[in-house]
Amino acid sequence: MKRLLISCFVLLFGLFAVAQSVKQKNKPAPPQPEPAGPIAIRGGKLLTITHGVIENGVVVMDNGKITAVGPAGTAIPRGATVIDASGMTVYPGLIDSETNLGLVEVEADQMSNDLSEPSDEIMPHMHVAEAFHSETQRIPVVRVNGVTNAIVAPGTQDTLPGQDIFIQLDGKDRDQMILVPDIALPLNFSAQQRRRGMGGPGGGGGGGPRFPSTRMGLAAQLRQAFIDAQDYEARMQSGAKPSDNGKSGRGAASSQKRDLKLEALLPYLHGQKPVVIGADDGYDVENAMRLAREFNLKVVLNHLTHSQEILDEVASWKVPVIVGPIYDFPRADERYDAVYSLPAELYKRGVKIAFASYHVEHNRNLPYAAGYAVAFGLPYEEALKAITINPAEIWGVADKLGSLDMGKTANVVIATGDPLDVKTDVKQVFIAGRKIPMENRQTRLRDEYGGVPPAR
Repeated sequence: MKRLLISCFVLLFGLFAVAQSVKQKNKPAPPQPEPAGPIAIRGGKLLTITHGVIENGVVVMDNGKITAVGPAGTAIPRGATVIDASGMTVYPGLIDSETNLGLVEVEADQMSNDLSEPSDEIMPHMHVAEAFHSETQRIPVVRVNGVTNAIVAPGTQDTLPGQDIFIQLDGKDRDQMILVPDIALPLNFSAQQRRRGMGGPGGGGGGGPRFPSTRMGLAAQLRQAFIDAQDYEARMQSGAKPSDNGKSGRGAASSQKRDLKLEALLPYLHGQKPVVIGADDGYDVENAMRLAREFNLKVVLNHLTHSQEILDEVASWKVPVIVGPIYDFPRADERYDAVYSLPAELYKRGVKIAFASYHVEHNRNLPYAAGYAVAFGLPYEEALKAITINPAEIWGVADKLGSLDMGKTANVVIATGDPLDVKTDVKQVFIAGRKIPMENRQTRLRDEYGGVPPAR
């Protein structure tokens, strides 16, 4: 019995040691101390975006800002940490114009999915900021490929699903990472929102809410929401005071219950913020734009995947377009390259474009979508702009992001070559001047399981 107990103890001790070893192997490396003072990147090829390419250039960062950009010989402050980028390419952090980052972790697990609110089609008073999970494992995966900023949007199942946020992919908490809350309002107008057979008697939805089943139903529902918001504002301006409880009684004639849904629409009806209209087909795009012009909305178009027949009309509207997904198959009545060449066709007509990756599994591939468009006619410089300065201008942050310019936030990428080439390896990313650890769950799994097996 004594020998048996000793054997069990030895076995348990061995298992504990193995478990600790595995735990240590999977544990992220401790953060390295941040260098004090300015940082200078020297010797790399600078893609400034706004003022050309500088061979053998210098970028200096200090206190989270870019303090100098220039050719070799540009003064480097005394005591600066110098990074030799000889043979490398240096460019500004990339901007993704629509993602689901922080709203979904494992798509098959509904408990980790905060994409859509199924109770109502019209939910403009929902705020993505209140669902954003900044500790998601997916953000480190995306930023090691040079993406430093993104628009985070809710799912597209609803017509007005809530308000987007603009984030930076690093920060001590979500408040620091959310740079602009409620930056835009998605308005989805496609077959996905026409929920045929859902809700109402005989529709399989019991006594639940009724959702539109036709284009005219979607348009009517949206029009009524906008008119209700205008009426609500008019009553407020006429002297009726908002009441948080809506109870009747003394003074009830001169007060009304606050309606957060209608209040949320007002900045968009006044053109203070953009409405992002998502539609694929030309017919849907035209319907949504008629509604937008009826209410003088400030518009950013999204997708347009199968709208090639109305591109001249799109150009006449003088609005920017978020392009994608670029990898969609053409339809039976379209050319084989109809979707792939859409960015080039929009650019030829003078339309400002930006790229988006949309779904979390594609977020790190943002630069390759731009590269794919180059292969189908989009000029290389315009493809770079479509993931840097163009989205910065569309979202109103071009004074801080989108190019290597003095005074802008020090979001800088060092890579082995062309950022649009899948063979390029990103070596280092800086966000607000902070050196980002170049590891994530995928790199740890690669290092643990992707090594050369020991010889037998």
